[in-house]
Amino acid sequence: MIYKESETVELKQQVIGDIKLEVMAFANSDGGTIYVGVHDNGEVLGLENAQSDLLSINNSLRDSIKPDITLFAHSHIETVDGKEIIVIDVLRGTNRPYYIAGKGIRPEGVYVRHGAASVPATDTAIRKMIRETDGDSYEKLRSVEQSLDFTSASAEFAKRNVTFGAAQMGTLGMVSVDDVFTNLGLLLSEQCVHTIKTAVFQDTTQQIFKDRHEFEGSLFTQINDVYDYLDMHNQTQATFDKLLRIDRRNYPEAALREALLNAVVHREYATSGSLFVKIYADRMEFISPGGLMNGIEIDDIMSGYSICRNANLAAVFYRLQLIEAYGTGILKIFEAYKFAPKQPKIDVTPNVFKLTLPNLNQVTVSIDQTPQDSVLRYVRKHGSISRKQAEELLGVSQTAAGVVLKKMVDNGELLKSGRTRQVRYFVAE
Repeated sequence: MIYKESETVELKQQVIGDIKLEVMAFANSDGGTIYVGVHDNGEVLGLENAQSDLLSINNSLRDSIKPDITLFAHSHIETVDGKEIIVIDVLRGTNRPYYIAGKGIRPEGVYVRHGAASVPATDTAIRKMIRETDGDSYEKLRSVEQSLDFTSASAEFAKRNVTFGAAQMGTLGMVSVDDVFTNLGLLLSEQCVHTIKTAVFQDTTQQIFKDRHEFEGSLFTQINDVYDYLDMHNQTQATFDKLLRIDRRNYPEAALREALLNAVVHREYATSGSLFVKIYADRMEFISPGGLMNGIEIDDIMSGYSICRNANLAAVFYRLQLIEAYGTGILKIFEAYKFAPKQPKIDVTPNVFKLTLPNLNQVTVSIDQTPQDSVLRYVRKHGSISRKQAEELLGVSQTAAGVVLKKMVDNGELLKSGRTRQVRYFVAE
């Protein structure tokens, strides 16, 4: 046999440390064969202690390369011209990229075959191998970054008395079957590369900034900090009906919470863009990378049907009681605006999902000059109103709603019918 190095053949004079790199490179590429005991020029030199060298090679492959590469690297001793050499046949691996255990899934730890040489893989090549091996689900892919800190995640789990350790990480999908952190682990770690950007504008356009901020860190840190930021900008405005003060926040707190969580759980993390929250004088917009999943339309969402892009992330949020069930977030948002004259709006493109929440107080000032106007508009549309519905419509307490309804009855604007909890109010025609 004539030995010559090529894209699929590597020659080694003796057993040296970089043999494991050659094996890895072949497994990460299209496979190949390594001949140990053969000069670069093809001359068979042989090995003095082939059996001992074979054992050393097998131990090195088993201990220094992750995931387990031994199923794809078969080594044996052959006698050529009366001399013993070691032949290592390497197949293309199914768990690529294979990497040096101490260096991780990064260029200095991952090698591929390039011509007749084994070279470090590029970041692009590594990510391509991960996608080809793990599939298209971003959260299930092995993370390129493996030095992760879970300080915020630990605190969030402890806050809810939920155990958080290695076993739970595996169950939740934060760790792969070969004990490597997945992108879900990355998202929940302090090293999360995705951010949420907020911007506050002076009026209803983007011409003048009042404030802007970018939130980083674990998704747990981001959702808590962003909600506090939005809550700070969710002002309470008061209207008066003689001595009765009626307070209402710009945005229903339930809608604000669900809009934020929905955006975080359903956004496309495979893209590098940030999630945006924009606050205008008359509205708040949540703009998420990634349109609707294939097979689902807006009408499906409004019916409570949902296909979750990040099922494992949603499962973590569900376990921590941040969300109640799949597909209910959008319904809760619209329920919070049930009696509002202007409803939330969903806009979708192939790459963006945008949810707009109207500012209730802006709507009230421009459309509904008084609480009575709001009640009359609702009754004319729906036929009647209960005190509970009036509370939700006006965003006020039970007592305040009762005062408004009583005044409208006293003024002859409404008629009262029924007893106790069955009382309803009708337009006095």
